[in-house]
Amino acid sequence: MERSANMGESIRNFVRKYILKNLAFKLVSLAIAVMLWWAVGRDQPIEIPMTVPLEFQHAPSNLEINSDYPFQALVTLRGPERLLQGLRPSEVHAILDLRGANPGERTFDLTAQDIRVPRNVNVVQIVPSQFHISFDRSSTRSVEVQPRVIGTLLSGYGITEVTADPASIIIVGPQRRVQAILTAMTDPVDATGVVGTATFTTHAYVADPLVRVQTPGPIHVTVNTGKNSGKPGQP
Repeated sequence: MERSANMGESIRNFVRKYILKNLAFKLVSLAIAVMLWWAVGRDQPIEIPMTVPLEFQHAPSNLEINSDYPFQALVTLRGPERLLQGLRPSEVHAILDLRGANPGERTFDLTAQDIRVPRNVNVVQIVPSQFHISFDRSSTRSVEVQPRVIGTLLSGYGITEVTADPASIIIVGPQRRVQAILTAMTDPVDATGVVGTATFTTHAYVADPLVRVQTPGPIHVTVNTGKNSGKPGQP
């Protein structure tokens, strides 16, 4: 029994000396160690894909891009989990340098050095890694505005005149595409029930997505109607 008592006393002394002594400090140290382990575990590197639009630099002022496919790349990024999970697409920039481009076709490489990313983030893959782009000289042209009128008129009335103000607009874009456009069309205006004169405010557009209106603005379409001998008409 004396031996058991001595052993029990030894255990109590061990607990007091090595476990209970400075217990608060040890608990704090343990908590810090657990938090560090958790943080390191969450900062394990991961990979995520992100679609980013191309940004063009040093584009010649006298040239227009004559290719209409989406200019964007799927970029695979590698970095700490916490950093990538909070990463926004606006923080990643895919830069394509158009310096030295001339009318015609040219292929550009998009490399990891062309992708601007935050610190501690690496670019693993880029798809596509090349862009084949067609260029044409920039051109402007004045085209007539063609009003588009829809709706059903009252019985005995018909359209006598339709005018647009301004009657023409300036378009700009790749030379060949600009030359192929004859008129600009307005958004439809509904003349249902118009008696006499009515003016509508709308906008004009061209069908080619690479040709744009130089100075966008409202178009005023005036519709004049009058009595006729026909049946109810449609504009």
